[in-house]
Amino acid sequence: MRPWRLGAWNRGLKDRRREGLCSRGRRGICIQCPGSVRNLSEVAQYCKQTPELMLQARCCLDKKGTILGLDLQNCSLNDLGPNFPQAHTAVIINLQANPLKDDLANAFHGFIQLQTLILPQDVSCPGGINAWNTVTFYTDKHICQGQRNLCNSTGDAEMCPENGSCVPDGPGLSQCVCADGFHGYKCMRQGSFSLLMFFGILGSTTLSISILLWGTQRRKAKAS
Repeated sequence: MRPWRLGAWNRGLKDRRREGLCSRGRRGICIQCPGSVRNLSEVAQYCKQTPELMLQARCCLDKKGTILGLDLQNCSLNDLGPNFPQAHTAVIINLQANPLKDDLANAFHGFIQLQTLILPQDVSCPGGINAWNTVTFYTDKHICQGQRNLCNSTGDAEMCPENGSCVPDGPGLSQCVCADGFHGYKCMRQGSFSLLMFFGILGSTTLSISILLWGTQRRKAKAS
């Protein structure tokens, strides 16, 4: 009879849990391109610095399955595709060696955690040079590092209305958010937005139009 070893069972359980975590963390963007993260890539190096992180397909994931790194280099991508927003939590992204279009600004909405972006040499950093602390050019790529907070660097006090505040929304991007207790156009309306009032007005308007149409159709029917 083969001896039962608790240590081996525990190791097997950890492996199975790790595999299950990888399966749950797998996103469409992680398998958009065949293969896995290359061992010498910047994403792999970033992922290996922290024991809690793991490489899965083209992604670096934490224990919860959150994407912290994405390596899509040499994937023959003409555009980033509909799954790209899944990587909005990434700290590092490698898009090197892809025939991408130059204008990528709108593709990075919500990527407020991104600190390192590696691009083909003919593709500009989203948001321009002023959106990054450092832009380094190489013969086969360039690297955008240190995303700047546009809200702190514009110096434009009138960028947002009086009752709103500026928040980052990605490289070179920002948005205005109304303060608590304000809503509506330019955050000029005070008080919470009443859904009950909204649906009450909508319901009464719909009922009035329905009665008017019913009366019109009835008069036409009598006339005929």
